[in-house]
Amino acid sequence: MASFRDKFWFTLLLTIPTLIWSGMIQHWFDYTAPQFPGSAYIPAVFGTIVYFYGGWPFLRGGYHELRNRLPGMMTLISLAITVAFLYSALVTLGVVEGLDLWWELATLVAIMLLGHWIEMRSINQAQGALKELAKLLPDMAVRLDEAGTAKEVPVAELKRGDLLLIRPGASIPADGVVKEGTSAVNEAMITGESKPMDKSTGDRVIAGTVNGQGSLRVEVTGTGDETALAGIMRLVEQAQTSRSRAQALADRAAFYLTIIAIVSAAVTAIVWPLLGRPWSFTIERVVTVLVIACPHALGLAIPLVTAISTTIGARNGLLVRDRRGLEEARLLNTVVFDKTGTLTLGSHRVVKTTAADGLTNDEVLRVAASVQRDAEHPIAQALMTSAKEHGIDVPMSQDFESMPGRGVRAVVEERSLHVGGPGLLRMLAVEPPETLRRAAESAAADGQSATYLVEGDRVLAVFAIADAIRPESFDAVKRLHDEGLEVVLLTGDSTAVANAVAKELNIDTVFAEVLPEDKVAKIEELQAQGKRVAMVGDGVNDAPALLTSDVGIAIGTGTDVAVEAGDVVLVRSDPRDVPAIIELSKATYRKMIQNLWWAAGYNIVAIPLAAGVLAAWGILLQPALGAVLMSLSTVVVAINAQLLRRAVRSP
Repeated sequence: MASFRDKFWFTLLLTIPTLIWSGMIQHWFDYTAPQFPGSAYIPAVFGTIVYFYGGWPFLRGGYHELRNRLPGMMTLISLAITVAFLYSALVTLGVVEGLDLWWELATLVAIMLLGHWIEMRSINQAQGALKELAKLLPDMAVRLDEAGTAKEVPVAELKRGDLLLIRPGASIPADGVVKEGTSAVNEAMITGESKPMDKSTGDRVIAGTVNGQGSLRVEVTGTGDETALAGIMRLVEQAQTSRSRAQALADRAAFYLTIIAIVSAAVTAIVWPLLGRPWSFTIERVVTVLVIACPHALGLAIPLVTAISTTIGARNGLLVRDRRGLEEARLLNTVVFDKTGTLTLGSHRVVKTTAADGLTNDEVLRVAASVQRDAEHPIAQALMTSAKEHGIDVPMSQDFESMPGRGVRAVVEERSLHVGGPGLLRMLAVEPPETLRRAAESAAADGQSATYLVEGDRVLAVFAIADAIRPESFDAVKRLHDEGLEVVLLTGDSTAVANAVAKELNIDTVFAEVLPEDKVAKIEELQAQGKRVAMVGDGVNDAPALLTSDVGIAIGTGTDVAVEAGDVVLVRSDPRDVPAIIELSKATYRKMIQNLWWAAGYNIVAIPLAAGVLAAWGILLQPALGAVLMSLSTVVVAINAQLLRRAVRSP
């Protein structure tokens, strides 16, 4: 980019004397340039320097295109400036009579260099967010030795197992697990999630994110190329360099436009002399045709949109691994979701609490979690997790006792309490009141576990425990329905559980109790009905279905196998990003088509005008004006592509 910038400014300086001493410019503006010995050759001298210095990138590019038998933009530009140079040289040397084209040549090269500079700046800006990712990692880290002494070391020296001190406001230098401390970490630059994420012992942290007000001690689990940040950069770069069908279409259009331009220039060179026009007029028309038909903007139309769309996606937590997937997403009419870990949280929670008369839900959850505090059963984890999420302070318990197959017992605040399932009620020979009995029956009908809190001979509460639905799933399904897409649930869970989730989320179709090896068959079954199917999943058993679907969307926190199988990766595991991908796909396609028309459509009118079909009415395009129009189409394409940044709606 710096090379084209410098060439443009120096060429512009060389073009100024070419214009000032040009006979045509002096005639148009009715002035006389300073005269001195040799001043008549100033346009020729400076025009020649411009041709070889400023025109060298185009001459070299044209040579490589012809050598590879792929004539294109550089071929047309090099032909145009070479024809203008040779003709002008012959006129200046007196070999042929006519008007030289030195000023046209100089301005043409300057404008073409400006167009290339603008193009490269646009692409550089589009990829700027990707480059900014590389700057997220700090250069130094604070490492703790076995004695707890802090020492600042280069990030490059970190290795797995190192213990780091992350001070308030510091960038996290490596992926890791919190060993001590609590804080809120800003992960927006990686996941697109604007709200700082609370971190405490056992939580994972990502390299490049920024610590909040707390202090953390983090054990390193990944450095360098092993970090999530490095993986994101690889995926974005891979997507930006991969080819799509739209790019192939643009390349074919550019090739055919080049052929049309060369043929049009040849016809122009033959027809005008036959009509009695001088060679200076003919050469000027030929040069203008070659310049105005340059597929410069056409070469920029698709890559720039792709660079911007993949960067936008990355900044919003949508990683496009394969541009084909992004391109196909706009055609989808069916989205298949795996249930566990995708539409649900992937771990059990208390999804409904029913307390006996006179008791509050928070109070019964507090004491039930306390009873289960020392247990490791999934029910215990569900109670403790739910209490934590509700901000409930769980007191310590005493005299904990596990009763396999029935439940647990413990003393909480001098109260002897039991927590367990139906077997516990039978052992204690107690009956729940009617309201609690109906709540337990309702939970069972929905495929949920009913867990009771009992004190003495009184049942205090019943907890419906299940894999809780993600709060974001409701909006995700609604947005997909608003777009006219069918939503399908595909799971290995029981029919009762699957139907309960589907009913709550208003999902259209349910495939339950599907074995992992049968998931592909279900995807193929939908495709056989003529549906364009996306599969959203996070597990190893989802990988074949992800590959079979028209678009595979992998949940980023899932297994590496699933992530590698997906066309698109959702970094923050938010199902609302599925409709966001479809919206981005549609917006990207619209911009591609608009840019193709901006880049090539104007040639339908411009090439005949450049050839001089309206010359009889005094309407002619000068080569420099042709270069302006061609460069203007490049600018319009660049600006139009930038408007894509408004396409993705944040969850």
